[in-house]
Amino acid sequence: MARDRDPRDLLPLTPAAFEILLALGDGEAHGYHIMQSVEARTGGQVRLHAGTLYRALARLLETGLIAELGERPDPGHDDQRRRYYRLTPFGIRVAAAEVDRLAHQIRAARALPLLRRTRG
Repeated sequence: MARDRDPRDLLPLTPAAFEILLALGDGEAHGYHIMQSVEARTGGQVRLHAGTLYRALARLLETGLIAELGERPDPGHDDQRRRYYRLTPFGIRVAAAEVDRLAHQIRAARALPLLRRTRG
């Protein structure tokens, strides 16, 4: 059961998985919206191509980090082929654990003499 699992057991996340979790942090979304959200949030530095996105979504579904919605938010104004996804409570815990892990890495990296010499 996801509630009993330690989120840190799934770390580190792949960059694609982390970006998808961040995109879903704004609320439920379909695949194309996730791709657009990631590109916009990263200023175009990260682009998820369809194959990468859907493989990552399949893994996130399998591990219980996201769930597919049974209904589309507005079926009258939407393409029936679209699948919508949302974060699960466990997915939120894993995303938060990854943020903590990355923050720790950044603090450690900034403390290195090499990086202190290159600033300025």
